[in-house]
Parts: sequence; structure tokens; C-alpha cells
Amino acid sequence: MVYSGTTSEAGHDQYGGAAQMKTESANRRLPTRRDALRILAVGGAAGVAWRFGLFSRSAPRTVTRSRILMGTGVHISVLDDDRDAAEAAVEATLQRMAGLENLLSRHRADSELSRLNTEGRLDRASEPLLEVLRLSDHISRLGDGAFDVTVQPVLDLYRGHVPGDGALPNAEAIERAVARVGHRALRIEGNRVALQRHGMRVTLDGVGKGYIVDRGVDELREHGFTSVFVEAGGDLVASGDKGSGTPWRIGIRRPRPGLTLQARFDARNRAVATSGDYMQPFTPDYTQHHIVDPRTGFSAPELASSTVIASNAATADALATLTMVLGPRKGRDLLENLPDCEGYFVSKDLEVTRTSGFAVV
Repeated sequence: MVYSGTTSEAGHDQYGGAAQMKTESANRRLPTRRDALRILAVGGAAGVAWRFGLFSRSAPRTVTRSRILMGTGVHISVLDDDRDAAEAAVEATLQRMAGLENLLSRHRADSELSRLNTEGRLDRASEPLLEVLRLSDHISRLGDGAFDVTVQPVLDLYRGHVPGDGALPNAEAIERAVARVGHRALRIEGNRVALQRHGMRVTLDGVGKGYIVDRGVDELREHGFTSVFVEAGGDLVASGDKGSGTPWRIGIRRPRPGLTLQARFDARNRAVATSGDYMQPFTPDYTQHHIVDPRTGFSAPELASSTVIASNAATADALATLTMVLGPRKGRDLLENLPDCEGYFVSKDLEVTRTSGFAVV
């Protein structure tokens, strides 16, 4: 089973949280929203995969690799009898994903995104950055601004306070930070990108890893492999099956202390992402945490976790964050009207709301 904030029996920061589909990261940094979604089932080792039932004993041979990219663990599994070809494809996939990190990571001072944040504009932005920003704008408009990649000034404010004496920023400081946020002030014209408010900064933490996972799956498919599992910090794609026609099984982690499962579901050719309040709380009662409403600067009060299934990881990633902010009813209603999307929402008192097509097993 894949374990993800979503986990899998095989087996999302605006944000940072994920489905407890996570495997533990090798470093000791504060976990992010996507960290919450890492997949224990893959765990970076075939032994972990066998333990959680990720692969059946009659399945084709499995090539599994793990690497630290984007500040988190990336895990790739390919099912095929041609081990040499699979290993070459996995290495090419990791190289492609690393190249995209060089463009999209705000943690790298030399990345394209960091240059945008520093200079306030790019005259010749790369196509990957433009694709992510366009998708982000689409999700922002779907949710009336409840998802917004320009939320970074608010997150910077919180992170400047909480690691110190633990005091949250005051209302006036939050209001000033929110004034720097606004997806409509991020202008894209052709391949030109401009931040039109003073002090604006962009984070792709709520969508970028999903995009990179998607491109990793593309690379594997270009090498001829269709039964693959790719996960990065909680954003995952389960492509094909895990052998003998058996779908990948994903487990959603209970969003409160104790590594127990909330629910399980099967996935084939689907992407999954989870956001949660529990991976980086700012207060002991989880009322304030790293997933903030970019319109108000405060954390949305209703949900403990939000798991979204979609056709691609970038969309699932962004929608998991968006629905976490919207809450269970608005989030469910939104997903019910989107093609190929399902959602499973756990409130702070552990009540469950899910879309009509979300089938648990």
C-alpha cells in the first residue's frame, strides 16, 4: 500500500502539505505540505515496498530508486523485466526532474523563479515556468483567489516569527503582507512575466513538485514504460498497475498523531496529492499552520487534511491546497464540477466529507 499523507498500499506549503503518501525525507528540515503526502510504500527501498504490498510477488521485476531533489525525497519505481533499460530510464528521469528543479525552486538562488522574485520580471521565461504559472492562475480563478502562488510574503512573515519565540505576527503585519499578494498582479504576456506589486514574491511549493512529477512520468513513458510509480514529497502518479492487472492501492493517513490509516483507495493512471495542517503547525491546536488563505493571511479553520485525485499531479497538488482553504463543502462542490477529480476531506474533529466518485476499499 502506498502511504501518503496519502499512503499507498502500493501506497501538498501554500503551502507545503501532502497526503500521507510520504516517505521520510533524508534531511531534518521542517516538513512541508507535500511532505505530509509522502509515500511510505515506496520508501526508497524494495523491502519497504514488499512490506506494504506495493508489488505483488508475481509482478514483473521492479527497479526502484530514491534521490533527494527539491529539498525532499523523490522515489521512482518501474515494473518491467528489462532491468537495464528500466535503470537507464529512471536515471534519465531523475536528470530531467533535477533540471526542472533548477528552474522552479525558490530555494535555489540561481533558479529562474528566484530571479523572478529578485528582479520582479523575466523577459524570456522558460516554457516549464510559464506552464506552471498559467495552471496556477487557472486554479486561482477557480477558487476566487483561495489558491495563490504570490502568497510567499505572508509565509515569510509567519516563518520569521514562529521559529523564534513562537509568537504569531500581529494583525497589522499580516495585513501589510497580504497587500503584497494577488495573482491578478502577476502578469504573463507571451514569454514575459512581471510582478506588478512592490514586495511580491512567488512560491511554487503548492504546484511545482506535482508538475515535476508529471514530467518525470512523461520521461518514463517516452522510454516505453507504463507501469510506473513516481512520488516527490507527497505528490504522486500511479501509472498502469503494480503487476497482474492489480491497481495501486493508496492509503490516506489519519491527520492526527499516530501513524494510522484514515482510508484506502485504488488508483490506476491517476495522480494524488494531500494537504494537511499537521506537518507544520504554528499553534499546538493546529488552528494556525503553513496552509494559509492568501486572501486573509490566516489559516482556514475547518480541515485537517484534503486529498485530491486528478489526471495529473500538478492539478492534484494545487487543488489539494485550494480545497484545504475552501473547506469541506465548498471544496467538495468545486471538485464535483471538475472532470476527472475526486476529493476526500477530513475535518479537525475527524469527520469525513468526500465527493460522490471517491471510492474507498
